[in-house]
Amino acid sequence: MILTSSYWDAHERGTDLEPLPNLTVGDALRSAVDAAPDEIALVAGVDDPALRRRWTYTSLWEASNRCAHWLLDRMDPGERLAIWAVNDPEWVIALFGAALAGVVVVPMNPAFRTTEAAHVLGPSAAVMVLHADDHRGNPIADHVAELRGRFEHLRTSVRIADLFDEIANAPSTGSLPDVIATDLAQIQFTSGTTGFPKGACLQHGSITNNARLMHRRLGLRAGDVYVNPNPMFHLGGCGLGTLGPVQFLATHVLVHHFEAGLFLDLLESESATVTGAVPTMLIALMEHPDFAHRDLSALRTVSSGGSVVPAALVRTIEDRLGVQYSTMFGQTEASPGITQTHLDDSAEDKGATVGQPLEHMSVKIVDDAGNIVAVNTSGELLARSPVVMSGYWNLPVETAAAIDDDGWLHTGDLAVMDDRGYCRIIGRLKDMITRGSENIYPREIEDVLFAHPDVAEVAVVGVPHDRLGEQVAAFIRARPGASLDIEALRTLVRESLATHKVPVQWTVVEAMPQTASGKVQKHVLRDRWVAAQTGENE
Repeated sequence: MILTSSYWDAHERGTDLEPLPNLTVGDALRSAVDAAPDEIALVAGVDDPALRRRWTYTSLWEASNRCAHWLLDRMDPGERLAIWAVNDPEWVIALFGAALAGVVVVPMNPAFRTTEAAHVLGPSAAVMVLHADDHRGNPIADHVAELRGRFEHLRTSVRIADLFDEIANAPSTGSLPDVIATDLAQIQFTSGTTGFPKGACLQHGSITNNARLMHRRLGLRAGDVYVNPNPMFHLGGCGLGTLGPVQFLATHVLVHHFEAGLFLDLLESESATVTGAVPTMLIALMEHPDFAHRDLSALRTVSSGGSVVPAALVRTIEDRLGVQYSTMFGQTEASPGITQTHLDDSAEDKGATVGQPLEHMSVKIVDDAGNIVAVNTSGELLARSPVVMSGYWNLPVETAAAIDDDGWLHTGDLAVMDDRGYCRIIGRLKDMITRGSENIYPREIEDVLFAHPDVAEVAVVGVPHDRLGEQVAAFIRARPGASLDIEALRTLVRESLATHKVPVQWTVVEAMPQTASGKVQKHVLRDRWVAAQTGENE
């Protein structure tokens, strides 16, 4: 069907689709045990190969079942369990155990300090926290002790390293609560690329269905080995990376911490067939000095999302890794996927678009008045689907602003839809630069700059200007061994785009400020630039 307006209706296109199974997280594991009890389900992706523990689907089920009974001795269904730890297998056991117990998981970034953690533990009213001792010098256990004294509702804290000892004597049989697909499974606090996070309420069916739909388009299948370098506190890790493999009877190799050498070693030593990672991880992988000497011939498919993937990077990934590539686009509030490219899409579509909407997902592009725009016309992307969050935790005003009365999620992303339903993200409403009376979308400038062979990463933001309101600033990281010629980059943009889009301010950086899930924090770049102009110290 050729579209004339920027509206993809899931109902019109879903007549021959597989119905959504609406599994709970626990149901997904139960089904896997029934279908493939002896297949390897989980591998601890740590540095030392001798310490890479392995679980079959049966042993994963047994540990998760014991964890569920252990949790129910300490908390009630519906109460919140915070997990403040790195990517240990215990995280996965706790995730499935909580699901079977009807307990709501609240993932926490292990880089959080006390103040940041309080903004999660306080509003979520978590009653228990499973925590690491520390993370890269961050004394998590000390923070927990302080916060337990601050919040009366935080009744219990347990070292996640002790989880297997804790659950060893828990019963392996007995009744568990009835949990259904519409029950709350997680409260995911947004990554904070633009400021203060909010807790997105995600139902069991939302996160299992989204992982199923995205990995079906990715071609995941039984027997695959899926290496997951994404942090478990983010949906890329505990959603797509965990709930995709279990539904397709694949092996989930959980990378303990992201380090390019470890990621590379696991891809080779575990004969990975599929992986998904944010662009910064893939760039680091290909920049690793051992990359050219590793055997990654088993690798078939790579996906990426979390931030915009420039066309030049897509071509580099497919050429250097020898894989089929898929771009995913979404946000936490959508559990997270909204659109995705197909594996057999053209190189042009993979590089220039974020694909078509997922099955069971309606998408439309609207103008400032909420009217659907014609195809190839920019506007805000809205999405509606059973996988969209039920709302923000205890924030009714913010929920009403994000999800309208007709159930449409307002993503805040500026996009264009073509007559086939393929979407192209051109920026964030908050990122749009207003220079005088002209609106400038950073994405198109970033695409031009990233195509230069000496550029490893680029972020374009608007910075204050007395007369114009904002002017264009480019922050660039060079590829290893390269030297950046700013005048040549300026000329490249001038030859490709209108003059008013050429950055006025240029800054070469050693590294981009990122969230722990790998998204570039443009507001941090802007704040640093402003501070530098006013003579303030960071």
